[in-house]
Amino acid sequence: MTGRRSGCTRRLFAGRAIAAAALGLAGVVGAAPPTSALEPIRIALGDGLRHVEIGVADTLTVSDPAAGRVLFSVPGPRILRVIPAGVGLDVVGARRVDLTRIRLETRRGPLRIGTRDYIGVLEIWRQPEGLLLVNELPMEEYIGGTVRGEASERWPAEALRALAVAARTYAVFQQGRAAGRAYHVVASNQDQNFAGWAIEGSPAREAARMTAGQVLTWQGRVFPTFYHSDSGGFTEPAQSVFSGDGVPPLEGVRDEFSMESPNYTWTVTLPLTVIGERLRRGGIEVGQVTRLTVLERSPSFRVARLAVEHSGGTATLRGADFRRLIGYDALKSTLFVPVAQDGVVRFEGRGWGHGVGLSQFGAKGMADRGYTYPQILDHYYPGTALATLR
Repeated sequence: MTGRRSGCTRRLFAGRAIAAAALGLAGVVGAAPPTSALEPIRIALGDGLRHVEIGVADTLTVSDPAAGRVLFSVPGPRILRVIPAGVGLDVVGARRVDLTRIRLETRRGPLRIGTRDYIGVLEIWRQPEGLLLVNELPMEEYIGGTVRGEASERWPAEALRALAVAARTYAVFQQGRAAGRAYHVVASNQDQNFAGWAIEGSPAREAARMTAGQVLTWQGRVFPTFYHSDSGGFTEPAQSVFSGDGVPPLEGVRDEFSMESPNYTWTVTLPLTVIGERLRRGGIEVGQVTRLTVLERSPSFRVARLAVEHSGGTATLRGADFRRLIGYDALKSTLFVPVAQDGVVRFEGRGWGHGVGLSQFGAKGMADRGYTYPQILDHYYPGTALATLR
């Protein structure tokens, strides 16, 4: 959600549409909680994988989740590799099973994938395009790992707590709409960056603990609390970027608190030939690009529509689509001014991310100035209410 990169194993996730249905607020104190509110959350750590390597410190139990029975145990410590084999899966050096899904867990200690530790259980699914790796764990453990993945643990406690509430609200919403699926969210900025286990005493874990169960609501319903790295001075109305019945009409706000972000202002220069190549690669039929003209800006001054003039005519694109095609790392936001001269375009921009909802660096700036996390949330999500799920 923020443009930060996650260090988990290789992913081949396809993009998913934003929710079209909201989760009702049955789980707020004073009403019966929804079954999804406090259930463990399931995170896709990797998809399309050729193999999965797992570091095991203690005895590992391998089970059949469909039948609810233990298949075998493997003593630790060791590194196990799971690969597709025949019609099933092979836990190399232990046993091959004719199953397309297995569940792995230990009685003590985390399981390691790459350089990260994960608690709870891991599931490996065999699919036509490769292996799907899913981590299932308690919601609050996930929130600690998400805060750790989305922000520096050196940030002020109130900023981390605000992020914990936003992350939990988003997760509960997605959990409610993904019931019955293999996973609820992805451990990358497609949903939220999840850095695995946040150890006891870590600021990220404390942020989750101190806000346990707290979510934001809009007119009595949990909603997808989008957030981003840096607003560049103005946040964007939610429905200008995202669609669906679950997305409330949150207003954009003036944001003077993000100015200390390293990406508050940025400049990038790209040759017109490179811009043309990237547009064509994305399916936009353009000839030799000669000029870019902003046709329309959003309420927060972001590029809403852009004209690409080229040797074959003019192509009109949404600002968000242009940024996606050129590259999110090249154009950190759509809050930019393009100036074409001598075969290149100089983009002078501000901020990083889509601009909707909480600005992470803005939350830090507010916390540095003494604001509490409810005040931070009220600033970036005007009109919402803070509630507690049981």
